[in-house]
Amino acid sequence: MSLYSGGIWMAWHDDEGNPWGRKQPPDLKKIMEKIKKAIPIKAIPGFGRHGFLPVMIGIAAILWLASGIYIVRPDELGVVKRFGEAVRTTMSGIHYHIPIPIETVIKPKVTQVRRIEIGFRTIGDRQVGRTQAIHSESLMLTKAENIVNLTFIVQYQIKDPVEYLFNVMNQPKTVKDAAEAAMRETVGKNDIDDILTVGKFQVQQETKDILQSILDSYKAGIHVVAVQLQDVHPPEQVMAAFKDVASAKEDKSKLINEAHGYRNEILPKAKGAAAQIVNDAIAYRESKINQAQGDTSRFLQMLSEYRTARDVTKKRLYIETMEEILPHVNKIILDDKISRNILPHLPLDKKAKEIVK
Repeated sequence: MSLYSGGIWMAWHDDEGNPWGRKQPPDLKKIMEKIKKAIPIKAIPGFGRHGFLPVMIGIAAILWLASGIYIVRPDELGVVKRFGEAVRTTMSGIHYHIPIPIETVIKPKVTQVRRIEIGFRTIGDRQVGRTQAIHSESLMLTKAENIVNLTFIVQYQIKDPVEYLFNVMNQPKTVKDAAEAAMRETVGKNDIDDILTVGKFQVQQETKDILQSILDSYKAGIHVVAVQLQDVHPPEQVMAAFKDVASAKEDKSKLINEAHGYRNEILPKAKGAAAQIVNDAIAYRESKINQAQGDTSRFLQMLSEYRTARDVTKKRLYIETMEEILPHVNKIILDDKISRNILPHLPLDKKAKEIVK
C-alpha cells in the first residue's frame, strides 16, 4: 500500500521506521493506576479522593512533555515530522521535539553502508559463504546477444535522509531494480570477451554512474558507494565451448609471443649480418678502386718510360714477367752445345701427365 501526495512517494516500510506511523499517546488511565499502586495516596495528608486526579494529570503531563527528549547517535541523523510532514533535521546529540502525536522523530543511520545482492542471495552467515543463485537476475545479454551469467553487489549510503524517507517507497527494492537495469544496459553495450576479461572495471564504473543517475532522477537521497562484480561466466550449457575458445585464444597469444620473441632474436642478428656484408662490400669496393688507381698510375708511368726508351722498356718488362712466371712452372734447361749435335729426347708427355696430376 502506498500514498502519493503532492508528487512525493511516501515510504511506509523503511527499516528505520514508518515515517507516517504515529506512536500512540500514553494511556493516562493505566499510568494513574500504576501510580496508585506504587504510591499510597491516601496515606499522604491533604490528598483525598477528589485531590488525586489533578495530581495524576500533572504527573502524566510532565511525563508526556519529557517524552519529547530524544538522543541522536553519531551515526544517525534525526528527521523531525510534524503531523507526518518533515520539518527539520537534527545532528547527533540530545534534542527535544513536541511530543507525540504532534511531532515524531525518525533516526536513519546515515553512515551505514548498506548492501544489495543481485543475481544471488547469501544464505545464513555471510562469512560462511553459502549463496543461492537467482538466474532471473543474473542472466544478461551482451552487445553480440551472447548470454552471460553475472552477479554483483551494490553498496550505498543515505546522503539525504528526508529524500530517502519520503521520496521513494521500499528503498532496497528501488536500489536493486535500478542497479539491475543499469547493469543490463552496461552489459548490452559491451562484448562478452571484454566483460569476462579486461573490461570488468569499466563495467563496474559505467554501472555505478548509470545507477547514480537513475537514483538522482528519483531524488532518492542515496549515494552509490560501489558496484562490485562477484562472478562473471558463461552459462553452464556453453561453458565447455567457451573454455575451448579461451584455450584457443591462449594458444594464439602464446604463438604470437613466441613469434615476437623469435623476431626480436633474429632481427638483430640479421641486421648485424647485413651491416657486416655492406661494410665488407664497401671495403672491397674501396680496395678495388685503390688497386685500379694504383695499376693505372703504374701503367701511365710505364707508358712514359716506354715512349722514352722502347727497346729497353720492352726487355725489362719481359724479364720482370719471366721472373714472375718461371718460379711457378716446371722447367727443362738444355745446353746449346749438346742440342746442336744430338737430338735430345724430352719426355714432354710424361711431364704433362705429372702436371695434370
